[in-house]
Amino acid sequence: MSKEYDEYLDGHIGAVEDAALWMCGHLHAAFDGLTTVELMEFGANVCVHDASKRWSEEYDAYDAYFYGDKDEDAFNRAWLHHIHHNPHHWQHWLLVSDDGKSGDPDKVTALEMPKVAALEMVADWWSFSWRSGNLREVFAWYEEHKDGIILHESTREYVESVLAEIGDRLEEE
Repeated sequence: MSKEYDEYLDGHIGAVEDAALWMCGHLHAAFDGLTTVELMEFGANVCVHDASKRWSEEYDAYDAYFYGDKDEDAFNRAWLHHIHHNPHHWQHWLLVSDDGKSGDPDKVTALEMPKVAALEMVADWWSFSWRSGNLREVFAWYEEHKDGIILHESTREYVESVLAEIGDRLEEE
């Protein structure tokens, strides 16, 4: 265990919580239509955000990759474990075709993300802006990365509307 990785995790999780709390208080359109159960689920998910990074399947590989000797294979296995156990990652919602008929073994279908997972994903992305102190940083990051982020059309529309609402609320403040 490294102190550096523990401090990073604590800071990241704290920033996700800060971003999510701000979102809950400021984003009326993004949360409109969510049921009470979904709102409770969002809060519960944020409370345990990235908990799997402390599990043995992920911790040592992440720690070594970022703060020690990089082991690409160990990190890739840890990352795969992470996205399979954390539905706030868009990669969790990708289905790779294995029907043997499509002629394209690399065919990927993006499934629609539940809004709760999409909101947590935005809070996760935005957390890095909270850590840097530049709350607008997420917009440039998204523009730079959006073409490589594979999302269902409805999920992309929702995520972009959430980001737009964040931008609007920041402008008002």
